[in-house]
Amino acid sequence: MPIHFNDLDVVSEVVGLSSALIVPCYMCPAVTVAVREKKPFIRFFRNFLKSAPFEQYIATLQSRLEDHGVKTKVFRSIPSHEWFMCMWTSGKRKRLQKCAEQYDAVIVLGCDSATETVRDVVKSAGCKVIEGMEVTGIMNAQIRFYLPGNISFENCKTIPISQKKQKESALR
Repeated sequence: MPIHFNDLDVVSEVVGLSSALIVPCYMCPAVTVAVREKKPFIRFFRNFLKSAPFEQYIATLQSRLEDHGVKTKVFRSIPSHEWFMCMWTSGKRKRLQKCAEQYDAVIVLGCDSATETVRDVVKSAGCKVIEGMEVTGIMNAQIRFYLPGNISFENCKTIPISQKKQKESALR
């Protein structure tokens, strides 16, 4: 199942910067946003392979950053096999490296593995890597298909990554 996230405050992280490249993973964060908004993850006949709630989330993030004087662009992944940032091809990583050179910061919307992917790729570009989301657990959900081609996740629960960590937190 997908990883579940909470949003982090990226606006405070970009204070003093003039530009940021938003680099989203198009699977787990998109599922998180769709579930949170109680909207279909994908509507094949309206948005084909794009998650409309996640696209709106990204647009809102861009607007918030631009309100604080930070110019933004979104690094896009079109082919479905490149939705998972942790499994990007070397070609995709090289494209990110070249694109990141034009920005002061890169904002990662994804898990720790996605952040590590970006950190490895952009280290020579000298831009700041900012985590836009934090992992809270793994979603346990039922996937549903509705006509005319909508995919949704229902009956979602967030399961902590480590039961041991959950038990330790409860004891404190």
